[in-house]
Amino acid sequence: MSGLAVILLTASLIVVLAVLAAAGAGKLARLDGATYPAALQLAAITFAAVLTLAAVLTTALVTVLV
Repeated sequence: MSGLAVILLTASLIVVLAVLAAAGAGKLARLDGATYPAALQLAAITFAAVLTLAAVLTTALVTVLV
């Protein structure tokens, strides 16, 4: 498998995981009684946090492995 394919598959996996985490956070917020805007805001924050965490981990691994 080429390097580009690995990068694209990894990026798509990270986005899917971020969407799942955001959906879970939004659902839990709604179950806790939050309004729709508040739940959407929490989901968006969770989505951004997962993507940020993935970027930080990627940067750390690149500096260690290269």
